Amino acid sequence: MADTKREIERKYEADGDLPDLPDLTGVGPVAAVLDRGVAELDATYYDTADERLAGDSLTLRRRTGGSDAGWHLKFPVAPGVRDEIRAPLGDSVPEEIAALVRSRVRDRALVPLVRLRSARDVRHLVDARGALLAEASVDTVTAERLTGPGGTARWTEIEVELADGGDPALLDRLEKRLRQAGVRPSAAASKLARALAETAPDPGKPAGPAAPATAGDHVLAYLRAQRDALVALDPAVRRGVPDSVHRMRVATRRARATLRSFTGVLDRAVTGPVGAELKWLAGELGVERDREVLADRLTSALDALPPALVTGPVPERLTAWAEARHGTHAHLTGVLDSRRYLALLDALDALLADPPLRAAAGRKPRKALTKAVRKDERKLAALMEHALALPPGPERDRALHEARKKAKRTRYAAEAATDALGRPARALTKAMKGLTTLLGDHQDGVMARHTLRELAAVAHAAGESAFTYGLLYGGEEARAARLEAELEGRWKKIADGLPG
Repeated sequence: MADTKREIERKYEADGDLPDLPDLTGVGPVAAVLDRGVAELDATYYDTADERLAGDSLTLRRRTGGSDAGWHLKFPVAPGVRDEIRAPLGDSVPEEIAALVRSRVRDRALVPLVRLRSARDVRHLVDARGALLAEASVDTVTAERLTGPGGTARWTEIEVELADGGDPALLDRLEKRLRQAGVRPSAAASKLARALAETAPDPGKPAGPAAPATAGDHVLAYLRAQRDALVALDPAVRRGVPDSVHRMRVATRRARATLRSFTGVLDRAVTGPVGAELKWLAGELGVERDREVLADRLTSALDALPPALVTGPVPERLTAWAEARHGTHAHLTGVLDSRRYLALLDALDALLADPPLRAAAGRKPRKALTKAVRKDERKLAALMEHALALPPGPERDRALHEARKKAKRTRYAAEAATDALGRPARALTKAMKGLTTLLGDHQDGVMARHTLRELAAVAHAAGESAFTYGLLYGGEEARAARLEAELEGRWKKIADGLPG
């Protein structure tokens, strides 16, 4: 079974021969430096033939030697910070590890890419009580590329890793002492990155994408960012990282909105099927999230009632409803493992590699992108005016929900155009964010009232009092009335600022 460890470390190098590790005693709380001997480490790093993991700064290795032999998958979190997923040693990549890189690997094989053999001279930095603060080591590394023409490299580096729960400020103090000893932070983010650079048959780096210049450039850059977010969030969703499902769903919606808003730039006849699959994925991601949000809303409302007003087993019924989720985590993992989902990622890659550009794509961005955003604005205005003209009730609820979807699309269109249009697009994005927050709260209330009616009916059929459900329902009605009044005022301010 895989487990996770947060790794905070820094690496150092020097021109020519690396000096010996300086005495670090007395640096901050370091009371003693204990020699732990030399460990012989042998690690084989795996990747696809086109180095998809390395391209996203992920490392997957099988390592023997030392105290943590096994399979290790590392995700970058911040400079010098990575999450390391560990699994027991075996001959092949464990399934729980393979699943976490599936969004990047797809149907490509993971093959041995580089072998690193290190002689690690280890020191433990401890405080006055003997508690471990950090581990410092001098690593003598031999790298061998296992694919293509091959190549070898050899270097020595210093590595300092913070102990679990340690204070990152200690690393700053240690770095000051190490710099005084004549070493500097390593130019490579990891041993693998250095090995790939120094053993490559052609060490030249591929050029990155040029700065957006045309309308098509801006739209594709935004779409590419959403594709990258989907791929990057996939492992977090599988691991159950908080808020990862919501963020992945938002990226899915942004990508779909881009295809629908900028039909003057990208041919809808080609992008339509991709948009349909994005809608499917957003729906799958939303089932569990929507129920979780609604459960939190109802639970908070129930907790706010005086105990004397809670009649019958209302908390128990609400808990049972919340736990009876249609979209379990296992179901969501199955979606991410499905051929349909992986085909969607391939389709997005293909669309970005060979985009179905229309005539407006090659033009200057201001006019083409403004036209698309204004089109969404006009449609939103029509929906909002229609919804607010209706009397309170189910028909207005449905109309406001449609307006909410259009407001999100307008927000995402403005986001995509921000680099080209500047302040007006940022202002529109901010206005749409506030509007969708209100509309989302209103829609959550609609769903809460629907759920309360269902729960009350079940309680009544079981011979229980439905009094508390009625109180909660009345509270939701009052909240809806306040929101609708606020929406009218908010929309008037937004509409007054929209172009005629």
